[in-house]
Amino acid sequence: MLSLRCVHGCRKMSVFPKILLKAEVEDYLRSVYGNQELVAELGEDEAERRFHRLLQRLSHPPRFTTVRVNTLVTSVESAKQLLSEEIQKQFPDVVIPIYEHPKLSDLLLIPVIGPRKIEKLHSIEVIVGAQCGNAVLRGAHVYSAGIISATKWMKAGDEVSVYSDIEGKCKRGAVEFDGTKVFIGNGIAELSRSDIFCTVSPVKGKGIRMTEPLYLSPSFDNMLPGYIFLQNLPSAVVSHVLGPQPGDRVLDMCAAPGGKTTHIASLMNDEGEVIAVDKIASKVEKIKHNASVLQLKSIKAFCFNSTKAVSHDSGGTGEGSGPPFHPESFDRILLDAPCSGMGQRPNMACLLSLREVTSYQPLQRKLFSAAVELLRPGGTLVYSTCTVTLSENEEQVAWALRTFPCLQLQAQEPHIGRQGMPGAGLSPHQLKLLQRFDPSVSETGDLEENTVTLNDDILSLADMDTIGFFIAKFLKTS
Repeated sequence: MLSLRCVHGCRKMSVFPKILLKAEVEDYLRSVYGNQELVAELGEDEAERRFHRLLQRLSHPPRFTTVRVNTLVTSVESAKQLLSEEIQKQFPDVVIPIYEHPKLSDLLLIPVIGPRKIEKLHSIEVIVGAQCGNAVLRGAHVYSAGIISATKWMKAGDEVSVYSDIEGKCKRGAVEFDGTKVFIGNGIAELSRSDIFCTVSPVKGKGIRMTEPLYLSPSFDNMLPGYIFLQNLPSAVVSHVLGPQPGDRVLDMCAAPGGKTTHIASLMNDEGEVIAVDKIASKVEKIKHNASVLQLKSIKAFCFNSTKAVSHDSGGTGEGSGPPFHPESFDRILLDAPCSGMGQRPNMACLLSLREVTSYQPLQRKLFSAAVELLRPGGTLVYSTCTVTLSENEEQVAWALRTFPCLQLQAQEPHIGRQGMPGAGLSPHQLKLLQRFDPSVSETGDLEENTVTLNDDILSLADMDTIGFFIAKFLKTS
């Protein structure tokens, strides 16, 4: 196995290095941002700067938390007021403004303040897993299931410092950990060590209440259920780009956990039919749960492999029933495809091999082929991923246009991201029709406490400093 690379030489305890990657994956991403077409457009120095900005930004959260309002049950203004009151309860001494997105009428923006200067480290240490650490950077508290290690004398009420084990090397229940760890903030223990690691019946629930997180962001745990839905900005853009209308029959091919599915139903005024498909049963239950919480009746969720979703049996399933489906039976299809996830933020470590990172293209093409067959002539297909690679994004668009002459690339509305990345042989006009959210594109500064005020620069920052994401929209001709 190749060694892992870490900026600053992998110190034992580091505050926000660049994302930790296997050397082969880092070299692969360097080749993406160093492709000849991009270098010819930007110049070698700027292309290299973008690559390094990408690696650094991936380990940090986006500068804004975005919340989608369920406009079927409340107004944006009412939700904004309720949200402000809830945030004030969490941070009584800090004023955190809430902005309405100027182009996405159902989206609210909440600045993420930090990284903050935290002067004191406590002697009692808590080590959490990488996923838990990422969640803490976005405002979550620490639940007992995410705690891997705690100092042996930790008891409820103790002040603790929390660290993320980004390499996954800490053994559960260890009393100390001397491996690579990243400080993510201070908190108060809600449980003792014995509560968490007892062998008979470990206590579940909140383990650490974060009082000094490195990034100040609200916890949305059970906040205003049914009224708001926590969703990354580009993920909210996707459903608007799809443009569902009341009465449409829409397929969400890889739907879990249902954020986009429920958004589609909301944009349709819950009138029509939204079919949500995922191949993992527990995730399908999550879709159903989210639809129920948001009081949406038009959603039908099925556990099924979408690569096999086309029925060629004339006596197959009928309109409105479960998969497999008749060809050309949907007005609009969303393919938010399984991908390498190389745009997810914050992500302090990605331990995937190069083979794993580059393994998604064949599956994406199988899903895409099924989508084209299921879409009626005149219908809309939107393809999206949460990654920044060319092979899963622009190269897939080029392949689709070669493979399916019935597809035409369409302009997107709203178009608030950047255009597609050169390097896949697409024309300048075709690149302008694509929408890429790339955290490497421009410089952004830290947001500090008591300095966040509403202006055009702040709002444009919300559109630039997001997770990495890609969107392409197609029209199927006859």
